[in-house]
Amino acid sequence: MTFLRDIFAQLRSAAEIPVLQESGDHAVTAGELLELVRTARMFLSDKGLNKGDRCALLAHNSIRWVAMNLAVMAEGLILVPLYARQSAVELVGMMKDCSPSLICCGDAALRDAIAQHWPQAPQQFLFDEIFSGTNKADLDRLQVADTDPVTIIYTSGTSGEPKGVVLTAANVGHMLGCTSSRLDSLMQVQKGKGKDRVFHYLPFCFAGSWIMLLTCLLRRNLLILNTDLTKIAEQMRAAAPDYFLNVPALLERMRKAVDEQLWKTGGIVLRIYTRAKSAWMRKREGKGTFADRIWLSLANAAVFPAIRKKMIGPNLKALICGSAPLSVETQLFFMMLGIPVLQVYGLTETTAICTMDDPGHVEPGRVGPSIPGIEMKLGENDEIVVRGRNIFAGYWNRPAETAKVMRDGWFHTGDQGEVNAAGNWRIAGRIKNLIVLGSGHNVAPEPIEEMLLPRLPGAQQVVIVGNGRGCLSAIVTGDVTAERVQRALDEVNSGLPHYRQVRAYHLHPQPFSIDNGLLTANGKLKRDAIAERLSSAIEEMYQVKQAV
Repeated sequence: MTFLRDIFAQLRSAAEIPVLQESGDHAVTAGELLELVRTARMFLSDKGLNKGDRCALLAHNSIRWVAMNLAVMAEGLILVPLYARQSAVELVGMMKDCSPSLICCGDAALRDAIAQHWPQAPQQFLFDEIFSGTNKADLDRLQVADTDPVTIIYTSGTSGEPKGVVLTAANVGHMLGCTSSRLDSLMQVQKGKGKDRVFHYLPFCFAGSWIMLLTCLLRRNLLILNTDLTKIAEQMRAAAPDYFLNVPALLERMRKAVDEQLWKTGGIVLRIYTRAKSAWMRKREGKGTFADRIWLSLANAAVFPAIRKKMIGPNLKALICGSAPLSVETQLFFMMLGIPVLQVYGLTETTAICTMDDPGHVEPGRVGPSIPGIEMKLGENDEIVVRGRNIFAGYWNRPAETAKVMRDGWFHTGDQGEVNAAGNWRIAGRIKNLIVLGSGHNVAPEPIEEMLLPRLPGAQQVVIVGNGRGCLSAIVTGDVTAERVQRALDEVNSGLPHYRQVRAYHLHPQPFSIDNGLLTANGKLKRDAIAERLSSAIEEMYQVKQAV
């Protein structure tokens, strides 16, 4: 039985239960969602497509996106989800690579942008047209086997051209079993009985986000979709979720927002909060005092609950975080408030997930044990290598690229890591990001960046550079002063060996973004592009350092 049959069976068994809601709007029931799927399937079946044809889905998150996603796979087509905020040129490049038979667009603006850059594009249809039909397809007519590819998800391409990752029905089915089991543990319910409230703001075209969507459908949860990124905080509170998927950037902003608001408030609340934070850290280090217990009691009674309620609502069981490393400081901040942060590690090629924190055994700074059914070990240069049922079928039409990462049955992640006696993994950074100094020392930039950024309120990014140089330097974006950067460097450098100390910095007010081409579609730094774009500033920074 494929994961699609499982999802349809669960939705049918709970036809009257609300399962999807666009923030502020009426929720649709499982039965109503299935009717939308039937409508979309009939539209697709009338187009004379063949099993295995690609169907590109270009739209922002919505209930109709979910229905279209299920319909495409049920018809035996291969889903190609695309990021609606990505540039039309990049989108066209990916579609030319996979040659879709048709393109389904959420609105006319997206369709027109593609047509402008690709006059020879295949058929393009708007959701309004697709869902206007009255005929319905038979839900039981599924054309998907476990070995069939069901999606091609394009990687973000931090240092090169995006590649299409082919995932099979078996990959997805195995992963949904793992994620649902872990959520059962979090919610302490029997498998398949969850009716959790889940808030969601990350684009469905990203692998982890897509797996969360399918997991929620399988569990018959109520998934509440953010409809306006400028209103995430407001819609998050209104959703009052049990948990939701995050990227580190949002959690960092939430932590900083709390600190800034309390500094503005001042008075006894700020005093309790400040003393309690210090007391909590001393308690974790085994150095707590009687006075610390008093301050923590006051904060737990009067301050922390108010922060939780205002920030996220009353129901939250945990925050789930993936996509990039989360700073230990931020994870500890939420733990102090009584909010566990469960980290997830994986790549698109591993069906989004390799490890997941066990809700009962979270170790700050680590990303949990490997999921059931897969093996993980360390290879050369402490590279994490993985094999198991979650490993992708290969890159679309790129056998040579596939062969580079699949060797002797093991997928080579390109990430450096370590694992402790409890089986919990820590991710050190990307091997290809290693900086080789002129002295021969190899330095992973990510841990240093993670130490500096929390110490720089107003900063958006910190990027460590120095390949082939005599020392490390930092590029700092956002609204931050030179004096503050120097204080942060002095503080961090004091605990680092000489070759890992950051000796110079460059202030770059404009943050790196997707729009200026210096972040990938899912917010990761394009380090090579940053080094090239800022080459003059980097060169000048080192010349000044040498002159000093």
